[in-house]
Amino acid sequence: MEYRRMGGTGLQLSELSFGSWLTFAKQIKDNTAEECMAYAYDNGINFFDNAEIYSKGKSEEVMGKILKKMGWDRSTYVVSSKVFWGGDLPNQSGLSRKHIMEGFEASARRLQMDYLDLFICHRPDKNTPIEETVRAMNDLITQGKILYWGTSEWSAQEIQEAYGVARQYNLVPPSMEQPQYNMLTRDKFEVEYKQLYKNIGLGTTVWSPLASGLLTGKHNKKLQEATRFGIDGLDWLKDRLYQKENIDRVIALDAFAKELGIPTAALALLWVLKNPNVSTAITGASKVEQVKLNIDALEYKPLITNEVMEKIEGILDNAPEHPQF
Repeated sequence: MEYRRMGGTGLQLSELSFGSWLTFAKQIKDNTAEECMAYAYDNGINFFDNAEIYSKGKSEEVMGKILKKMGWDRSTYVVSSKVFWGGDLPNQSGLSRKHIMEGFEASARRLQMDYLDLFICHRPDKNTPIEETVRAMNDLITQGKILYWGTSEWSAQEIQEAYGVARQYNLVPPSMEQPQYNMLTRDKFEVEYKQLYKNIGLGTTVWSPLASGLLTGKHNKKLQEATRFGIDGLDWLKDRLYQKENIDRVIALDAFAKELGIPTAALALLWVLKNPNVSTAITGASKVEQVKLNIDALEYKPLITNEVMEKIEGILDNAPEHPQF
């Protein structure tokens, strides 16, 4: 496992990280969650991602119990949570000072922690001035309750505005963004954020590197059927692919991975990690075997040459105008 600095900060994150979205307190039992986290930690993963909305707080409770049981030295791992969707009543959602402060306290309590390493604004809040959000995050940092703060799925303009407000009032700016990034979703990461990596040292903790499982190869039979008979009625496919032309790309990538002798999922993960602006790629799992496969993918790094990357671009044929790597 290699470690990367989170953008312009001194924080080091394992290149692969582990998240609880869709699995903890939902798809898997608590003992399975514990086995997955233990295997990840024992094999070098030091970053665990969560959010107040995941299973309505139950995901944080499960992770908190596991971390307390494991008794790992607090300096050896990094934990994040995200704030935005805390409830349905007024002031239980958004990025107001009230919800940010109360959201942190609730997340810290569920995670059984005195502080969080990363606290992330899960979405932009059009109804709250960015200055209010920046000041609230800055106060949490000065109080020692969080160490870094960032954003998730914000536009480059919104991130730049938050950074500008922080610099204007001598506050701590956001240091990272958590966007979706994979072979099928890349323009925002590679084009829109391009100047932010250089100008403000933006770090990134990217999610869905396997495109919700489509880039694992396990759906290929269904994909081939869809190609043969059309995608009408295949709602699972429409939801994950968004556009019909991606079907051929996924099938071709799977064939290319087999040609290289690499699991399709490994090829997809290593393609993401090839981008130097990725601080860490968040992976999930519903069983330990999946965690192992993701970590084992790192063994294939030497095979991902510039020539291989060029061939992948040919298969995707949708490279942004100014790719970052």
